[in-house]
Amino acid sequence: MKCPYCDRTDTNVLDSRPTEGGSAVRRRRECPECQKRFTTYERLEEQPVLVVKKDGRREAFDRAKILAGMIKACEKRPIPLNVLEQAVSEIERDLRASLRGEISSEEIGERVMDRLKEIDEVAYVRFASVYRQFKDVGTFLEELEGLLASRGREG
Repeated sequence: MKCPYCDRTDTNVLDSRPTEGGSAVRRRRECPECQKRFTTYERLEEQPVLVVKKDGRREAFDRAKILAGMIKACEKRPIPLNVLEQAVSEIERDLRASLRGEISSEEIGERVMDRLKEIDEVAYVRFASVYRQFKDVGTFLEELEGLLASRGREG
């Protein structure tokens, strides 16, 4: 690893430890030339995942967009941010584990709705109303009735 201070290419590793839940390795390094210390992170290089939008456009997967949508749906609800971040991490992990280079935005939306249904029913209905673009109160009511019916089957 090249020293960021003097550009020497052979630096010494002083300490290594896993971070970010084991998905990265943090290394403390020291340069034998200038004696300065610095930190590097080593992560697995991930395959890019493209999202195929409804109109056929493709764009890079962006977990921040999923998190922003979930935060919006959970606005004024007692849901801790770390619960939403964990849900997004699990969705992303599952998508990457599928080893498909392209995922439809519909599939991502359905996965988000499934997770929100488990986390908070009000947030689920909020997200579904935007995602499924309810045209009228009748469509909205159908979604609520389906939610109540599934709740009855579980309990």
